[in-house]
Amino acid sequence: MKNEAEFIKKLLSPKHREKAFLKLLDAYQERLYWHIRKLVGSHENADDVLQNTFVRVYNNLPSFKQQSSLHTWMYRIAYNESIRFLEKNKNRYSAHSEEIHQKHLDNLVGDSYFDGKEASQRLQKNLLRLSNKQRKVFQMKYYDDLKFREISEVMELNENTVKTIYYTAAKLIESYMLEVAAPEVATKK
Repeated sequence: MKNEAEFIKKLLSPKHREKAFLKLLDAYQERLYWHIRKLVGSHENADDVLQNTFVRVYNNLPSFKQQSSLHTWMYRIAYNESIRFLEKNKNRYSAHSEEIHQKHLDNLVGDSYFDGKEASQRLQKNLLRLSNKQRKVFQMKYYDDLKFREISEVMELNENTVKTIYYTAAKLIESYMLEVAAPEVATKK
């Protein structure tokens, strides 16, 4: 947002808070939805977590210390709400991890918002082969276009650690994608 300091003043002002918050919702709702969706899996869960995220943002605006950007602060809240949701519901999904991954992929492919292209499906399938931390870092960098510094603030990790996790994840995904493509190339000869 242009002139973030001025916008934050409006968010904190009782006179302008409602209008400014609606502008904030408009600017960040879709971006935060997809950030959350990648973490929690389904549309319904993402909507619930997004709602909780914006309630928390609204309630905590007066305590926002402006030590990071508003954008980074909201991503951190969305990330924490997603983790909270997953922790709260982890016993609900006590299936084997491969079953969970396959269910996640099936939900994604069956979702009307998913474009369904083969390469995208392969990428999504290979993302599920990464550790949770690798997947989260990769998604925040690749899809959300966050800077390493912002990811480190969101995940409370050292920036160099975030870089290492990202580049390791990228190499793994590349090798997974080549692993799938290799048999296809061999059969075309």
